[in-house]
Amino acid sequence: MAIDKPQSRIGLYLLLVLLFSSVFYALIIGCGHVAGARGMYVTGLMWSPAMAALLTCRLSGKSYTELGFNWPHSRWILMAWLLPFAYAGCAYIIVWVSGLGSFGNPAFLAEMGKSLGWPNAPAWLIEAGSLLLFGVFGLAGGVSTGLGEEIGWRGFLTPEVTRAWGFTRGTLFTGVIWTSWHLPVLLFADYNAGTPWWFGMPCFALMVLGISFVFAWLRLRSGSVWPAAILHGSHNVLIQVWLTPITGARGHITPYAIDEFGFMLALAGIVVGMVFWRKRAALPALA
Repeated sequence: MAIDKPQSRIGLYLLLVLLFSSVFYALIIGCGHVAGARGMYVTGLMWSPAMAALLTCRLSGKSYTELGFNWPHSRWILMAWLLPFAYAGCAYIIVWVSGLGSFGNPAFLAEMGKSLGWPNAPAWLIEAGSLLLFGVFGLAGGVSTGLGEEIGWRGFLTPEVTRAWGFTRGTLFTGVIWTSWHLPVLLFADYNAGTPWWFGMPCFALMVLGISFVFAWLRLRSGSVWPAAILHGSHNVLIQVWLTPITGARGHITPYAIDEFGFMLALAGIVVGMVFWRKRAALPALA
């Protein structure tokens, strides 16, 4: 059957996202850990938006090609990869310089030196080598899981909500949905960085709402889902695998300042989101 109205396709899609995701919510919450089943539960959860998007296309008569699988110009790929180094890097540099946290966590450096096979290497070499490895080769793993979300949120949902309500309202809607989709594992499992839920949840929501404008702008400007997937992978790997672990605690304030549940990335997300919102005139019109 063909479904012509974007609002109807959006409703069907969100229902399917809930159905697919609920299976993995139950498994993650049941074991209490996002790392349950060696991370396969969370991988299944991250691919639920993609499964919902593909099934919605099948049921509504929407072409799979509209999900944006075409490879875009290399400048969009490069921009997507480097953007987290800019906004997350600035946030963490402020944390280190201000004393909210320290750079060069000794526990991380010792573990990483052993893992790299460089137990006697100087700290700067371990820091630079690990950043290079994670930032370049670790990107593949980050994209492989992030792509599942991006096929759904940006490949399918972003063009539909933009047609229905325009870039600003549509992107805010997507940001609210994206945030809400994370809440079950934030509230009932261990998806947080050590702050209370009442603090971490608003910080996470502000960050997601802000960067949603970056993701949506790249998807619409490039005409491809791949920049969003690469941005997602680069963001997750850089923050979760390098920036947060390499930051040492400076008292009880550090967890409240860093990671996706701290206030610095929330502020960075709002700033970078405003930058791309102001560039909305450069986006093509959707038929």
